[in-house]
Amino acid sequence: MEALELLAGGFAGALTPINLLWVLIGCLLGTAVGVLPGLGSSMAVALLLPMTFALDPTAAFIMFAGVYFGGMFGDSTMAILMNTPGQASAIASTFEGHKMAKDGRAPQALATAAIGAFVGGMVAASVVVFLAPALADFSANFGPAEFFALAIFAFIATSSVVSDSALKGLAALVLGLGFATVGIDSISGTERFSFGVPQMFDGISLVTVTVAILALGEVFFVASRIRRDPTGMQISAAGRPWLSRAELKEAAPAWARGTAIGLPFGVIPAGGAEIPTFISYDVERRIDRRRPNPMFGKGAIRGLAAPEAAGNATTGTAMGALLALGLPVSATAAIMLAAFQQYGLQPGPLLFDRAPELVWALLASFFLAMIVLLIINLPFAQYWAKLLLIPKPYLYAGITVFCGLGVYATSGAVFDLLLLLGIALIGFAMRRHGVPLAPLMIGMVLGPLAETSMRDALLSSNGDYSVFVTGPIPLVLYGLLLVVLALTVRSKIVNRARQDV
Repeated sequence: MEALELLAGGFAGALTPINLLWVLIGCLLGTAVGVLPGLGSSMAVALLLPMTFALDPTAAFIMFAGVYFGGMFGDSTMAILMNTPGQASAIASTFEGHKMAKDGRAPQALATAAIGAFVGGMVAASVVVFLAPALADFSANFGPAEFFALAIFAFIATSSVVSDSALKGLAALVLGLGFATVGIDSISGTERFSFGVPQMFDGISLVTVTVAILALGEVFFVASRIRRDPTGMQISAAGRPWLSRAELKEAAPAWARGTAIGLPFGVIPAGGAEIPTFISYDVERRIDRRRPNPMFGKGAIRGLAAPEAAGNATTGTAMGALLALGLPVSATAAIMLAAFQQYGLQPGPLLFDRAPELVWALLASFFLAMIVLLIINLPFAQYWAKLLLIPKPYLYAGITVFCGLGVYATSGAVFDLLLLLGIALIGFAMRRHGVPLAPLMIGMVLGPLAETSMRDALLSSNGDYSVFVTGPIPLVLYGLLLVVLALTVRSKIVNRARQDV
């Protein structure tokens, strides 16, 4: 009951006219960016990060949450209409969603995706309301050794899962940790990796790295392929934007199963919603094989409903893990963690005590964002799709200008613009060679926490390294890490064996 009372107070804060406006703006921006090819919620949050410091923290995070959820909705529109997912989390939706669109059922496919995302997001938001405070109370038991174990779990689990090559994932992680260690060490005063450049003594700004890797790097990548990739809409989205009773009956079990699969992945550092969407798709495909008239491969509505529900369920519980544990499980969550730190806030158990108005207004805004997104996606999907008609040169030129303005506005230094360009070229090279970006962002954000926790643990134990494996919480985290690694290795061996057959 206490959680419901606090949530009611959160609604009182979120339902003010100005905060409702920020919910709407966030949802509109997230959906618009998600619809456009190659863009996603991580890029939208990265671009907005340097521009929101003038906002009240509550307003800023309400808008970020709308962008986060809206990006998932927009990605689905792109995947269904163009067979080109905006982010990896929408790949599973292309398999049956695009077949539905080619079969003349694009409006029904878009409605299935919108309702599935709504169901998954609402259930996840409800779970987070009751789960996040309990997680925060539990995380009060965390000391330096526990936080170090948590960071290691996030590092290795994310690096090994999000890429076909564990080596590429670890390389991205090391690069992120390298960026995080540049500058003067706050404890010893030692100069680290600054190469004698005075402008780097204060370190590399997380805003610069985020905008360079996720936004400007994507611009360079698109520019290198602009003559090869097709542009323009391929399938009309006009028609009946709702489902019949038979279609609702067909999709409902898949929405429920997808939501159940997606919920736990929000607190597992596995790179975001990619894994649960594929798992939910595979579950529905296996169930479909037992039916008298299998539909998969012909535009099965269940093959779209389940991944959409799973993706938004994961996104919802990921926000809970971020607030309660300070644990980012995706690149977008890592950027939001950086935003909290820019405002002088540290997600975790103390956040619920120090900023309860912000936390509960943010949780209440999850429900509002789901309703707003359903309203602006069910009837207006065909209009969102018309954003695909914007010529790519104009679109990405505008993004480039915002990248430069955002970084320059935060520092006022020309050197940061040169740094932005150099790091963006690294982001471009990573995309060209299939190196995942999420481990880099998580390494950059959690690297300082891991370093500080390791030092504090060693200081408290007089240099005894056994402190890192003492206590139930570190042992459980390391045990879970071994399980994740074993399952990942098994999955990759099975997939390679299937390819060889």
